[in-house]
Amino acid sequence: MKERLSDGLYGAGWATVKKLPEPVAAGLGRRIADLSWKRRGKSVLRLESNLARVVPDATPERLAELSKAGMRSYMRYWMESFRLPTWSKERVEREVDIKGVQHLQEGLAAGRGVVLALPHLANWDLAGVWVTRCLGVPFTTVAERLKPETLYDRFVAYRESLGMEVLPHTGGSAFGTLARRLRAGGLVCLVADRDLSASGTEVTFFGDTARMPAGPAILAQQTGAVLLPVTLWYDDTSVMRGRIHAPIDVPESGTRAEKTSEMTQALADVFATGIADHPEDWHMLQRLWLADLEERPESGAAAGTAGTERGGERGE
Repeated sequence: MKERLSDGLYGAGWATVKKLPEPVAAGLGRRIADLSWKRRGKSVLRLESNLARVVPDATPERLAELSKAGMRSYMRYWMESFRLPTWSKERVEREVDIKGVQHLQEGLAAGRGVVLALPHLANWDLAGVWVTRCLGVPFTTVAERLKPETLYDRFVAYRESLGMEVLPHTGGSAFGTLARRLRAGGLVCLVADRDLSASGTEVTFFGDTARMPAGPAILAQQTGAVLLPVTLWYDDTSVMRGRIHAPIDVPESGTRAEKTSEMTQALADVFATGIADHPEDWHMLQRLWLADLEERPESGAAAGTAGTERGGERGE
């Protein structure tokens, strides 16, 4: 019943929100965000717990302000995403401003293939539409398989309509397909600040240990692709800003595991800088640090458990 309800709600969002006038949709998103924040549910408490690590000197009042702004940013993501299929190329060009594009263009021009790795900042889907429509570059990503299956199918169809090739996170074949796309000089985009398996790489993140996906670093090593971190953020306008950072090179020495660890830590460091600069736009409503993951259910009840990923998600 819960799964069917989730599918129905998402379906109503796509069918209804994109038809609303822009100010009405934006206002609806803010009202939903503020109501969720006031209820102090598990996801909001987890968001505040995560933000407390990002801004360790924040007072309780400041954390509350950040979490409220964070929920508004999160709902802005959803309202935009529901409406993206109706956006024209010209609208996307107006609403997205990404610096450092030369890193992506140079990597593709060299025929090496490129891996873009992002944290859960601002709107990954909007950035993806900017890549496909404004740069004219198709790309491949992965998504966690959701329940019910109809909800997963809905997300896949949505992203494919935006010009993305979407592979299931589970099943074992995604890595091989990603590698083939890169060896052919293509583009792969992966959200990479939260590991969805037990095989991730441990990193130091805001002073404590977390686990992040090893895939971006391993793909770069095995295929010769360029690995580029990306950070995104909202400002006080309707425009989403972003930056494609300088490449993370494969270390010249060390085992594959050592190289993977060093490269993933470098990614984590870039992510941390972007998140620290715009903590309210980091939509991490799930447990991330190992210390939080190891909490017993009864001891972690106050902080809450992991919430629902964005469509399970955003290409992790």
